[in-house]
Amino acid sequence: MRLVVKVKATIDVQEGIKQRTDESVRDAVNPEGGRSKMKKFIFMVVLMVCGVGLFSGCATMHTWPDSERSAESKMGVIQNKIGDGLKTGALSPDQSQMYLTTLKGIRIDYEGLRDKVVLKEEWTRLHARLDALDAEINTAAARTTTMEGPRNGDRIVALQKRIDDGRISGRLSPTEEREFQARLDSIRRDYLRMTEGGRSTTHEERSDLSRRLDFLETDLNRYR
Repeated sequence: MRLVVKVKATIDVQEGIKQRTDESVRDAVNPEGGRSKMKKFIFMVVLMVCGVGLFSGCATMHTWPDSERSAESKMGVIQNKIGDGLKTGALSPDQSQMYLTTLKGIRIDYEGLRDKVVLKEEWTRLHARLDALDAEINTAAARTTTMEGPRNGDRIVALQKRIDDGRISGRLSPTEEREFQARLDSIRRDYLRMTEGGRSTTHEERSDLSRRLDFLETDLNRYR
């Protein structure tokens, strides 16, 4: 029995060697067959990779109507904010022009994306630019209000103190004191009217008040 099993195993090994030898001979005799199989294999791999890429692209590239509407709304808000800032004086004409130019460039890119099949990242970048512009406008307007808003009011208080001191010390005659006080009262009334209800003064209004305060301060300096 052991002899029969041993003989059978020997025969199986010989058959395997013969089969591999026959395949090697066929490839040696017909090398084009081996290369053809390799080409088919490579083609199938490339086809699978392209298919996965195409499917992935189709899954992420399409129109984004919600992003379009949101961007349109943001641009409208920013446009109005620039106009309001120019009217109230929170933004100077140069600042307003600069921001309008930036907004125009973003709008051009918006038109290029509108109703187009694009990646979501394209709209994300455009929204980031709009948010950055909006934040920059807010910062500029707040800085102008902080720096220029209280300045004229502080100067009015300081000049009132100087007129009072001039009257008490006798450096100002009653006629001179009345003249200076009338001028300062006129400036104060205009300042209160311009800032009534928390309204921000315009650039032109602040410039006019500042100019009148400069003249009054110059005249008072003669009586030191």
